[in-house]
Amino acid sequence: MLQSRYVVALQEQAGVDVITDGEWRRKSYIGVIAELAHGFELSVNPADGRPMTVVVDKLAPKTPGFIAREIQFVQSITSKKIKATLPSPALLGERMWDAEKSAKAYPNRDDFVRDCVPILRREVELLIEAGADIIQIDDPHLCLFVDPEVRASYDDPNKAADFAVEVVNDIIEGTGDAKFAEHLCRRAGGRARGDVGFKGGFDQILDQLNRLKVNHLTMEFTTPGAGDFEVLKNLREDLEIGLGCVDVTPGCIDSPETIAERVRLAAKVIDPARITLNPDCGFAPGSGAVVPVDEAYEKLCNEAAAAAILREEFKNLKA
Repeated sequence: MLQSRYVVALQEQAGVDVITDGEWRRKSYIGVIAELAHGFELSVNPADGRPMTVVVDKLAPKTPGFIAREIQFVQSITSKKIKATLPSPALLGERMWDAEKSAKAYPNRDDFVRDCVPILRREVELLIEAGADIIQIDDPHLCLFVDPEVRASYDDPNKAADFAVEVVNDIIEGTGDAKFAEHLCRRAGGRARGDVGFKGGFDQILDQLNRLKVNHLTMEFTTPGAGDFEVLKNLREDLEIGLGCVDVTPGCIDSPETIAERVRLAAKVIDPARITLNPDCGFAPGSGAVVPVDEAYEKLCNEAAAAAILREEFKNLKA
């Protein structure tokens, strides 16, 4: 909890408007599912030796509320708005289903994905009860389908992308007025900074994005190959855009003016009132990325400074 207190204070001092607990309680941002359900085994990724959680048995609920307790704790130490994060079902299918180890419980990957929905849905209900201001679903899997090479590896890439949207919507449907965001990560699955990101623009998945029952899309735009902001014209007008305008590559620290200029370009395409400023992704989403906390703090300070510049220019810009 001491680490979470420090990270919350760091975000407040930097001037961030919506904060998280930094996910310090989690072994991984997707491995949190193993805190919510039985049926998983901790294994090792043969490619790089890092820990990997694999489904090996039919899912059964554990005591729910692991993520909700993150929010309850942060509420006790801040008056800021709070964002909760949880992995998308299709992402869990991509990362945690193994053709050999999972076959006895789930011969079909999609069946495992569907069984993740009620587990995550229950956690969403508890997050709403806990008072989370924003519930963000992290979905690098859907963003795979921007890449022509990835699309070519599927018999029907649109059907697979549609399924990823369907299971997210199943989590959200009927939850009332809760505010949901979908984070679209492009950086090689987000496993380590410095990896080559996916090729292809967001236009490849526009139909799917417009069918998501979310209020907000966080979209990375500092990564090479992400395309330009013209794609924003084709998104539903009721969608807020969490504009990825802060590079999260280790050692790369954008100035406030660099960040502000990226937002100005996007504001030529859509109403700036729809834009919030976001880092492209988390600063160190995985054990393969070593990022000094001081560097993350400087990036957040520069993001907040850019927001202050832009508020003066646009008057109604959110941050």
